[in-house]
Amino acid sequence: MMTYREAVDYIEEIPKFTKKHTLDHTKEFLKALGSPEKGQKIIHVAGTNGKGSVCAYMQAMLMAEGKRVGFFTSPHLVKINERISLNGTPIDDDMFLDIFCKVKSRVDEMGEAGFAHPSYFEFLFGMGMAAFREMNPDYIILETGLGGRLDATNAVEEPVLTVITSISLDHTQYLGNTIADIAGEKAGIIKSGVPLIFDGSSKEASEVLKKQTEIRGSHCREITNRAFEIREITDKHIAFSRVNAYDDNIVWNLKGAGIYQAMNASIAIGAMEQLADWPVERKRYELWREALSAVTWEGRMEEVLSGVYLDGAHNPGAIEVFCESVRALGESQKEEELPVILFSAVADKEYESMIAYLCSHIPAKAYVVTEVEDKRRVPAGRLKEVFEQYTNQPVFAGRDLAEAWETAISLKEAQGRMYCLGSLYLVGMVKNRILGNGEGV
Repeated sequence: MMTYREAVDYIEEIPKFTKKHTLDHTKEFLKALGSPEKGQKIIHVAGTNGKGSVCAYMQAMLMAEGKRVGFFTSPHLVKINERISLNGTPIDDDMFLDIFCKVKSRVDEMGEAGFAHPSYFEFLFGMGMAAFREMNPDYIILETGLGGRLDATNAVEEPVLTVITSISLDHTQYLGNTIADIAGEKAGIIKSGVPLIFDGSSKEASEVLKKQTEIRGSHCREITNRAFEIREITDKHIAFSRVNAYDDNIVWNLKGAGIYQAMNASIAIGAMEQLADWPVERKRYELWREALSAVTWEGRMEEVLSGVYLDGAHNPGAIEVFCESVRALGESQKEEELPVILFSAVADKEYESMIAYLCSHIPAKAYVVTEVEDKRRVPAGRLKEVFEQYTNQPVFAGRDLAEAWETAISLKEAQGRMYCLGSLYLVGMVKNRILGNGEGV
C-alpha cells in the first residue's frame, strides 16, 4: 500500500513519462473507471479569466439551497487535494490516497491492454470523477484546465449547463493568436441542447459563441457590462446591483476589491437562474445574496496581511482588470503612499505585455521581481530587465521568495499597499509561507 506522499510524488512524476492525449483516450479512461460521470448533474465551465471565481460563486449559492456540490478545479495553490472538493472542503489525505489507488489500479490494467498512461491532468480528472461518484453530490462543477474543445474535462458529454467566462489572449501557442480563435476553442464545450451562459464583454468572442450555439441548437444567454452597476468599491468589498426587472433593487455584496468580480458574480447568478424554476422567487435571490456575500476566493485581490494583496492575474487580460480594480480603489499619488509591486511569471505567458501594461497604468513606488518554483520560471534577472524598459522607478530582483518578500515589505509604507501578482504559482508560494510561518515570509 502506497502512502499519501508516495501517491502525490507519483502524480507529480507523470509528465515525465506521458503526454496529452485525445478526447477518445480520456473517454476510454472514464469507461475503465466505470463511467463515473454518467447520471451526474455537471456544470461545465471554461474561459480565460474568472473561471474559478464563477465556480466558487455557483458553489456557494447551490450550497445555500442545501445542495451537495462537488468541485473539480485547477491549479492548486498549496496542496494538490484542493483540486477535488465537496461543499468547499478538499478531500482529506485518506480519501485522496484511496481514490488514487483505485484509479491507478485501472490505469495499470489499461496499460496491460495497450493503452497509454493518462496525462497528469487526465489522471487527476479521473480521480475527481471517481471521488464524486463515491460522494454522490447533487451537482458537480467542472472547471476546464486548458481551452475547452480538447480539454480532458470535455469528455463529459451530457452536462446540464455550460458556462464560458471572460476570453482574452492566453496560451496562444495552443489555442490561437486571436480572440476569435481562442473563443472557438472555448466554444468546444457547448453541447447540443445544453444552455450556455457566457461573458459578453468581447464582441469578437461573443460572435463566435453565439454562432456555435446556433449550430448546435443550444439556448444562450449573454451577460455584458451593461447587466450590472457598481454601487461601491472599497479595499474590503464591492457592492453592485443588476439591471433587470427582477432584482434591480437588490444590492449584491462581494468580499475583496477585484472590480472584475461583479461580472463573475453576475455570470454565476445567471447560471443559477438558468438552473432554477422560472420566475425566481424574491426569497431565493435573498438566499443567493447572503451566500455570495460570504464567499472568499483565494488569490483574487485577496488581502492576506494588512495592506498586502494577492491577485492571480497571469495574462494580459487579467492584468488589465487588475489595474482597473486598483484604480477604482483610488490609489494615492503621493510618492510615499504609492504601492509596491511583487511580480513573477512563467515563460509561456506574455509577461512582457503584462509588465508594459502594469508599468503604464499603475504608478508604483518600486517593483520587486522573483522566480517561481517551476521549471518554466522566468529568471529574476530577465524580469528586472523587462521592467527597466518600461519604468524609471526602482526595480529589485530576488532569486528566491524570501529575499524578494523582505525587500518588498521593507519598501512598503505603513499606509501603503503591496500587490503580489503575475503567476498563480507566486500566489501559492506566498500563501504557503504565510500559512507555514503564521505571519509574513
